[in-house]
Amino acid sequence: MNISKRNQFIFLIVALTVAIDQISKVLVRSFVAARTATNPGEQIPLIKHYFTLMNVENEGAFLGMGSDLSEPLRIALLLILPIIVLGFVLRYILKDKTLNYWSLLAFAIIIGGGIANVFDRVVYGSVTDFFYIKITDFLRTGIFNMADLFVTTGMIMLLITSFKKDKKQAENS
Repeated sequence: MNISKRNQFIFLIVALTVAIDQISKVLVRSFVAARTATNPGEQIPLIKHYFTLMNVENEGAFLGMGSDLSEPLRIALLLILPIIVLGFVLRYILKDKTLNYWSLLAFAIIIGGGIANVFDRVVYGSVTDFFYIKITDFLRTGIFNMADLFVTTGMIMLLITSFKKDKKQAENS
């Protein structure tokens, strides 16, 4: 079976995204969790108190949403539905040959980030989150991981490419 260079690119980006995420989580589970075992919730500063590491096992979705759902509903919404959506998105980018490089890259890192978090849910029953940014009490993030960062970056890239495409179409009209 001969896989096109385009599809090789897609699978390479997905695999790299999953690998980077999983390696970061292994390191956090090994080093950060061990360091904070005696003091749960301890934050390890990377850039003063603005950017810190901690180890949080998230049984929910974004910002822990859904962690209080019943087990069957949590499995349906946080495992089965994401797998179906990721499968459809992968099928879409493999079939649609009109997607530009940036859109392919964006979709591939979104898929990789999604697969990485689904993998955690299947293997560990939760997702390991560890980054926390707090500029002020008002300007701060939830606790997130590399997969979340990849998904967010991919979404931003898709928005930018969409706006550029719309602007180009408007100029040509």
